[in-house]
Amino acid sequence: MVMKTPYYLVEERLLRRNLSLIKKVADESGAEVILAFKAFALWRTFPIFREYIQHTTASSPYEARLAMEEFGSPAHTYSPAYTEEDFPTILQCSGHITFNSLSQLRRFRPMVENYNREHPEKAISCGLRVNPEYSEIETDLYNPCAPGSRFGVLAEDLAQCPSSIFQLIEGFLCHNHCESSAEALQESMRHLEKKFGQWLPRLKWLNLGGGHLMTRKDYNVDLLIRIIKETRTRYPNLKIILEPGSAFAWQTGPLVASVVDIVENHGIRTAILDVSFTCHMPDCLEMPYWPAVRGAENLPPTTTTLEGEGWLYRLGGNSCLSGDYMGMWKFDHELEIGEKVIFEDMIHYTTVKTTMFNGIQHPGIVLERVDGKRELLREFAYEDYRDRMC
Repeated sequence: MVMKTPYYLVEERLLRRNLSLIKKVADESGAEVILAFKAFALWRTFPIFREYIQHTTASSPYEARLAMEEFGSPAHTYSPAYTEEDFPTILQCSGHITFNSLSQLRRFRPMVENYNREHPEKAISCGLRVNPEYSEIETDLYNPCAPGSRFGVLAEDLAQCPSSIFQLIEGFLCHNHCESSAEALQESMRHLEKKFGQWLPRLKWLNLGGGHLMTRKDYNVDLLIRIIKETRTRYPNLKIILEPGSAFAWQTGPLVASVVDIVENHGIRTAILDVSFTCHMPDCLEMPYWPAVRGAENLPPTTTTLEGEGWLYRLGGNSCLSGDYMGMWKFDHELEIGEKVIFEDMIHYTTVKTTMFNGIQHPGIVLERVDGKRELLREFAYEDYRDRMC
């Protein structure tokens, strides 16, 4: 199949590689690993996922509905804040609901208890997000435990609550990682137990959140398994849950673009592409995070000349945003209009965050099967843009 750029390419072979490792972690540790939609929600691929995992995690009514309607199982749902308008949908589509604050718990407790009385066969297991006040994440944009964070209950505040709170609360959610190591989890557990250990024996489950990048090549999978097993030994009452996002789709495919023009200004040559960083790769501007570009070498952004052979380009998006560009890149040949530029590892935290700002053509989504055949999952048209703008 000849594909018109731009498009995201999901490679089933690489996706199954990640899923197999994740299932190994679950089987050997006794934990449950579930998919976080905030990083990956391409529902046309869910039949593949269901061969390896049973549940997903949601952060909104739409994600909760996607879990129930397309994945086929109730979601583990957490949101910074629920509303009375949305909460009935959350109840209908969730098996676990976690509250971010004590005030949210008090506000929605009657609705949960009433639902559980009316639907005992689908009773909701409720949890509370806790803040261990510790994280090794260096970028505050992604650090849920930064000072003044709006996420989770502090131990000192939980200590003021009556013990009757645990008549409803059956679990804790602690999320303080972002593409982190097993060593970071080991240290986090020390802080979590120091702050909240007195309550852990009362619970049924402990959700250690996302950010566990277990499919990265240098990740210490054996240590992760050992941490989980040791935690379950200390607290045999606890079911351990992990809900990574990136780990599932890590290095499972690129974003393929084409050069549409080459412009030069004050010695800076920019290859303008048929994709946009602000629309299709927002983390490149927000983080900033720069993906690898196939066949190119990333150089410092202040580079204006090359030593030795090669061609220097800045890669520019095709939106009207002045800052819609990324870095300086050395190619071993002169780029030509129509040539493909391939951004590696562009499946997680991209397809879920893209926009149609400027009405720019949205990349198609292609699944490459194990046998090499390609299947077009979705192609976007003017009508998709029009319907979003009404």
